[in-house]
Amino acid sequence: MAESPALPVSVDRSSGTPLAVQLADALRAAAADGRLRAGDRLPSTRALAAQLDVSRTVTAAAYEQLHAEGWIAGRHGSGTYVTTAPPGSPRSRPRRPRVGVLSAPDVDLTPGSPWAGGIDRAAWRRAWRGAAEAAPLPGPRRAGLPAYRAVVAEHLLRHRGLRVDDGDSVLATGGTTAAVAELAAAVLRRGDTVAVEEPGYQRAVATMRTAGLRVIPAPVDGDGLLVDALPAAVRAVYCSPAHQYPLGRRMSAARRVELVERARQAGWLVIEDDYDGELRYDVAPLPLLAALASDVVVHLGTTSKILTPTLGAGWMVAPPPVVSAVLEHRDRTGIGPSPAGQLVLVELARNGDLGRHLRKVRREMSERRTLLVDALTAGGVPFLGDDAGAHLVIPLPTAAAESALIASAARRGLRLDGLVRHHNARALRFGLALGYAACSREQLKAALPVLVELFRETEKSARKGAGKNPDRAAVL
Repeated sequence: MAESPALPVSVDRSSGTPLAVQLADALRAAAADGRLRAGDRLPSTRALAAQLDVSRTVTAAAYEQLHAEGWIAGRHGSGTYVTTAPPGSPRSRPRRPRVGVLSAPDVDLTPGSPWAGGIDRAAWRRAWRGAAEAAPLPGPRRAGLPAYRAVVAEHLLRHRGLRVDDGDSVLATGGTTAAVAELAAAVLRRGDTVAVEEPGYQRAVATMRTAGLRVIPAPVDGDGLLVDALPAAVRAVYCSPAHQYPLGRRMSAARRVELVERARQAGWLVIEDDYDGELRYDVAPLPLLAALASDVVVHLGTTSKILTPTLGAGWMVAPPPVVSAVLEHRDRTGIGPSPAGQLVLVELARNGDLGRHLRKVRREMSERRTLLVDALTAGGVPFLGDDAGAHLVIPLPTAAAESALIASAARRGLRLDGLVRHHNARALRFGLALGYAACSREQLKAALPVLVELFRETEKSARKGAGKNPDRAAVL
C-alpha cells in the first residue's frame, strides 16, 4: 500500500477565495506537476484538516470536488488515492470530466453477489473468536452441528415463515451448488430427467449434467414456472420461486399450488432454491413450496447471499427419504460440509448479530433499490423484477443489443451481466440482469447516469436496425 505523502499544500485565510477551493486547486496543481503521483495515498479528511488547522468540512469539500473531476478515487476500506498519470502524459494536465465517464473504475453491477461490505467487522471478528473456542471434533457430524441446525430452523421460522417441526429434516450443506451435487448423486440416478427454469441457474445445470442427469429447459412467464409445459416423465424440477434467477419474477401463489399438486401426482421431486428469499419490497410474503408440500419439496438455502460465499454454510430441508439418502451418501464418500462456517453462523446468531445484519441488509437493499428504480424511471428505462431480491432486469430487443451494451459499459467502467448466458437452450430473452449489492452505494449513484445514457444509445441503434434482425426478444 502506498504511503500518504507529506502534502505540499497550504491555505491563505486572508484570501477572498474559499478555503475548500484553495485546497482543491493546490492538490490539483500538485498532481499535475508531479509532486503527487498516481497511486499516492492521501491523508484522511480528518487528518488533513488537523494538519492545515481547518474544519473537516473544508477538506471533505475539496476531496469531493477532486473526486468528481477524476483526480482522486476512494477504495473501500483502504483510503483515498491519486489517480492521475505521471507528469508529461495527457492526463497529467487538468481537464474537465466527460459527462457519463466514471471516476471510479470497475463498478460491479452483476447479480448474485452479497453486500459483503455491510458486514460489521467487530461482529465478524467476535463470531470467529467464538467459533475458535469450540473444542476440536473427534469426527465428522454428517448431518451438521446440532447447534447450527437449530439456528437454521429458527432462521427459517423467523425470516421465511417455514416451521420445521422435525429437527432431523434440516441438514447442513456447503451451499446451494454443493447441495445440488449431493441430491444428484444420492437421490437421483444417472439418466434421470430434471427440468430447470429457462433462463436459469447454469451452475446448477452444469452440476446436474456432470452427475449424468439429463437437463431440459422449463419455460417461465410473469407468474413463474409454467407447470403445464413440463412433461410428466421428469424426475425432478429445479426452481427459484422467491426471486427467479435471473429474470427476477416471483412465482405466484396459484402457480406454487399448481406445481406441488402436480409433483405429488406425477411423483416429482421439487428442488426449491430460495435465492434472495430474505429480501422483498412492498409485497406480501408468499408461502414457501416446502411449507405447502414438505413431502415432495427439498428446500435449499445459503448464507452466501446474506453474508459471504466464503463461509461455505448452507442448509437443506428435505423429506425423510431424501435425508436418509443424503446421509448415506456422506457416509459412503466421506464428503460433507465443513463445521467452521457452521460455528461462525451459530456465534453470529447467539450474539444477536445475525438478526441485526439481516435488518441492515434489508434496509440498505431497499434504499438502493429505490435509487435504481427512481433513476431508471426518470430515464425512461424499462425494468422488471424489482419487488424482491438484489437485482432487477432491463429487457433488450436482441442478443446483439445486449452484447453491444455490455461491451460499451465495460469501456466505461461498468461490469454488467446479460440474460443470454443464463440459457440452457437457444436464448429467447435478452437484457441485463442488474445487481445492486456488490458495489458500494456511491458507485451505484455514479453508475446510474452512465447506465441510462448507454441504454438510450443502444435503444436508438436498435430502432435503426429494427426489422433487419429476426432474433427478437420474447416478451419478458
